[in-house]
Amino acid sequence: MKASLKTLTLAMGLSIASGAAMADDILIGLITKTNTNPFFVKMKEGAEAQAAQHGNVELRSFAGRFDGDNDSQVQAIENLISAGAKGILITPNDSEAIVPVVQQARDAGIVVIALDTPLTPANAADATFATDNFKAGELIGQWAQAKTGNPDDARIALLDLNSSEISVDVARNQGFLQGFGVDLNDPQDIGDEEDDRIIGNDVTQGSEEGGRRAMENLMQRDPGVNLVYTINEPAAAGAYEALKAVGLTDQVNIVSVDGGCPGVENVAAGVIGATSMQFPLKMASLGVDAIVTYAETGVKPGATPGLGFFNTGVTLVTDQPVEGIESISSEEALDQCWG
Repeated sequence: MKASLKTLTLAMGLSIASGAAMADDILIGLITKTNTNPFFVKMKEGAEAQAAQHGNVELRSFAGRFDGDNDSQVQAIENLISAGAKGILITPNDSEAIVPVVQQARDAGIVVIALDTPLTPANAADATFATDNFKAGELIGQWAQAKTGNPDDARIALLDLNSSEISVDVARNQGFLQGFGVDLNDPQDIGDEEDDRIIGNDVTQGSEEGGRRAMENLMQRDPGVNLVYTINEPAAAGAYEALKAVGLTDQVNIVSVDGGCPGVENVAAGVIGATSMQFPLKMASLGVDAIVTYAETGVKPGATPGLGFFNTGVTLVTDQPVEGIESISSEEALDQCWG
């Protein structure tokens, strides 16, 4: 009778949104920062597809109302604890503030895997499945150095995320600088470098409008800018519009990180010189597999050797390849992008 009711419910296109998971099911919660960003839409798609592949998994999805909404994520975890979840996949809106409720989940025997963004501290989760964001930044830094005629003449603008300096923001920024050959000083601190080639840093909130404003601010400091690092591809698109408005696009290379389809299309259009592609669908699908393994065997996921997290991969995308740096073209990337 239970199986028939479940089959009927799913056939009617309804989702089971409350109550305990069915006895034979492995209940998994997916909690993303928002449900509108294409990155998290693709993550949800990956989790849903992998849950369906297993057949005995019930996936419940939650999201913050906006980027930075910790309260909604706390409520989602509390709901999943009450429902008897076996595992939770989460991209935290506040890596530190979410930790107490995550600990409550772990105390209840739930395995918690951070996706994309580590908790603070990282070991507050059982595991992290993420892009190697430092490597993502390093790849575009190495590419930019190779494409700059004389790296000593570089005038670098850095368009970061926000003033909080979350781990993803720091890793991408610092990876880029190291790839370009800049002394990082403190690798965990954005903006403490003492390299005269750096015009300065500004924040974008990861949006196109934020990228435009940040680029306008930094151009006022030095209109000779010729290299722009951006935290993500929407910020890169905004930076390009600001440069275009004053006729400076021909003198500037823009590099970024993400691998969304609009960003890949901007590589093809020459707006972005190179971007590092990450794989949100893979993060979520591997996370579902790991929780199923834990539910069936009690074995928790581990980390990639030499790293403090499980590396879900990163690929350089450019239509201007350079010798010694492995990359794929924008045409190839369009078959793998998200959004």
